[in-house]
Amino acid sequence: MREYNIALIPADGIGPEVIEAGQAVLDAVETHVGDLKFRFKSFDWSSERYKTHGELMPADGLEQLREFDAIYFGAVGAPDVPDHITLWGLRLPICQGFDQYANVRPTKIFPGITSPLHNAGVGDLDWVIVRENSEGEYSGNGGRTHRGLPEEVGTEVSVFTRTGITRIMRFAFKLAQSRPRKLLTVVTKSNAQRFGMVMWDELAAEVSEEFPDVTWDKMLVDAMTVRMVKDPQSLDTIVATNLHGDILSDLAGALAGSLGVAPTGNINPEGRFPSMFEPIHGSAFDITGKGIANPVATFWTGAQMIEHLGEHEAAKRILTAVEYVCDAGIMTPDVGGKATTKEVTDAVIDAIRSSSD
Repeated sequence: MREYNIALIPADGIGPEVIEAGQAVLDAVETHVGDLKFRFKSFDWSSERYKTHGELMPADGLEQLREFDAIYFGAVGAPDVPDHITLWGLRLPICQGFDQYANVRPTKIFPGITSPLHNAGVGDLDWVIVRENSEGEYSGNGGRTHRGLPEEVGTEVSVFTRTGITRIMRFAFKLAQSRPRKLLTVVTKSNAQRFGMVMWDELAAEVSEEFPDVTWDKMLVDAMTVRMVKDPQSLDTIVATNLHGDILSDLAGALAGSLGVAPTGNINPEGRFPSMFEPIHGSAFDITGKGIANPVATFWTGAQMIEHLGEHEAAKRILTAVEYVCDAGIMTPDVGGKATTKEVTDAVIDAIRSSSD
């Protein structure tokens, strides 16, 4: 029996709704794959906890998570708590504390979902965006002085290191090498940011020598947004800085039809710490409690999580079921459907059961 301990952090907004749906799908695939067991433990770390206790997670939160095989995360953020408090109070301490330096965001258009690019004759997108997830623009370096005075200054220092750049480049090249097209695009802004970004370019060229079978090119981030829209099928694997990868992956999710179908994995590639998996759609308080949150991103995220754990058959079964359900038109309103979260979840579970009969 292959057993995995999964930490659940539903957190805020629609997070609890989609994580509940994701857990139900994992329970279903566990039942129908055989010799597989997921053990879940839920943590109530959230903005509500912050409003009561002054912290989103306890001081020993990382120690509590350390022994889990993976973390299944919902969404963090609340209208009445500043975003920088929620982000730096929960998600980023986990990512940085567990050295989850590779943020991996795949993109595809599921059957039945209409992409904004459909009039351009684009069939499917098959991208993986690799976002450096430990330093760069989100390193947390900087500060504010002379608060409230006319001379007030705020600095946000982007930190780029040879170690950080080299390891994310090597990860991205290896990923590109494993994919059929063996194609990688390196995204920077080295025309205007002449220190850290130029170092990105130089180290990309250095690492590329280890992967002679990978074709690679580089793009400035502003030109990259145009290429993603006007020539999407020229792209395959993409690597970018923390900030640029964050922005480009949201664009990728929108081009696939909705952020409600976009997953992400925060990976510690060496396996020294648990990796964390989450949908990228955010807490979406405008639809919280309405029962219409799109659970597809969470299902795909769950598949990505168990794929990372080595459960390839189970992961494939989830994605096949999701594709079948989308193709059947059972979708939430954000992608043009009329189904509820529960109806989509039940349909995916039925499809998983049917595929094993």
